[in-house]
Amino acid sequence: MSVELRVLETSEWDEWYEGLEQAFGGVRQSQEKRDLIRELTDPARSLGVWDGSVSVGTAGSFGFDVTVPGGSAVRMAGVSEVSVASTHRRRGVLTSMMRRQLDDLREWGEPLAVLTASEPAIYGRFGYGTASWQLIAEIDTSRVRFPEPERPDGITLRKVKPMDALAICEAIYARKLPERPGMIARLPDWDRLQVLDASEDKAGASDLQCVLAERDGEVVGFTRFRNRPAWDEAGPKGSIQLTDLYALDPAADAALWRFLAGIDLTSSIRMENRPVDDPWQHLVSDVRRCNVRIWDGLYVRLIEVGTALAARSYRTPVDLVIEVEDAFCPWNEGRWRLSGDTKGAVCERTADAADLVLSVRELGAAYLGGISLTALAASGRVREVRSGALAEAAAGFGSDVAPWLPHNF
Repeated sequence: MSVELRVLETSEWDEWYEGLEQAFGGVRQSQEKRDLIRELTDPARSLGVWDGSVSVGTAGSFGFDVTVPGGSAVRMAGVSEVSVASTHRRRGVLTSMMRRQLDDLREWGEPLAVLTASEPAIYGRFGYGTASWQLIAEIDTSRVRFPEPERPDGITLRKVKPMDALAICEAIYARKLPERPGMIARLPDWDRLQVLDASEDKAGASDLQCVLAERDGEVVGFTRFRNRPAWDEAGPKGSIQLTDLYALDPAADAALWRFLAGIDLTSSIRMENRPVDDPWQHLVSDVRRCNVRIWDGLYVRLIEVGTALAARSYRTPVDLVIEVEDAFCPWNEGRWRLSGDTKGAVCERTADAADLVLSVRELGAAYLGGISLTALAASGRVREVRSGALAEAAAGFGSDVAPWLPHNF
């Protein structure tokens, strides 16, 4: 390449971020959002490719902790802000950034890298596998009902300003964090991003609203949403744009959904990112009128196979030799003996014969427990060598709760 790749200098951020915006269509974000993202960006974790003084490639990461099966928190790199200028495609810009980034993350001791993909076809060649799904739905609340509780649930609702309740809501989020693989612990100031009411996020909807669910004076859940009013000849047909909903127990969860479904002058609840096993699907009177779809969510890449596999627990006992193929990070290639159960695991190199053969991409897909190794094998992407090893691995790697990334980064 006739371009230079280097770690971002703080003074270069404006040009660097403008290059990112141009690659994603050229629409400039509001100054308020840009300022916050600039605060959150760590230049030492950000790479830029420059053609003279012009930014033609960007890539960054954030050092999060992610929940893995078993409830433990594992250090991960949340890969973000990846772009290549349209004038510099097919010149190795992206490959050079991915190579440098993974080398840096390995040096820093971060065993996992994760991302959400603007284009899913891009990242498989760098070892990222689709590890979770997210649910998209539009509930027709003019025809779908949520059941009333069979007995008093003690839940009361209170509307508050999102910023005023931020600490309370973050405490609820923190309590939910260990329960679901894929959820990430907030870094400092990332809570502010959850309630930033930027103009580009509204698209004709109201300011962000927040309602708390309380029982005996204790907050047991919350929802954040926007109301998008609309009318036609027959009357009102507004929609609720759901942003967040977390609850500490089923009664609070159901109460918040009933509230959203009953807001005056609206006839739908729209959501773009909920867990695929979200319990509301078992409450509604008619799930067919909820237009449920799924979308690819979190992509996982194991940077250090042994460390990553030993960092989670396993739903059933496993004792397997896994042969890993990883051309992009060849230090992972070879055979690894994984022994573990619900209490923990050990994963070390071995010369023993392989029980399963798969690439690091498939290992990343299965890592959070939401993608079945059996399904991957059925597609030809996992090869069973020892009879019974596939069933053992699929059961052990699985998760009772679907993995889910609640927000992008």
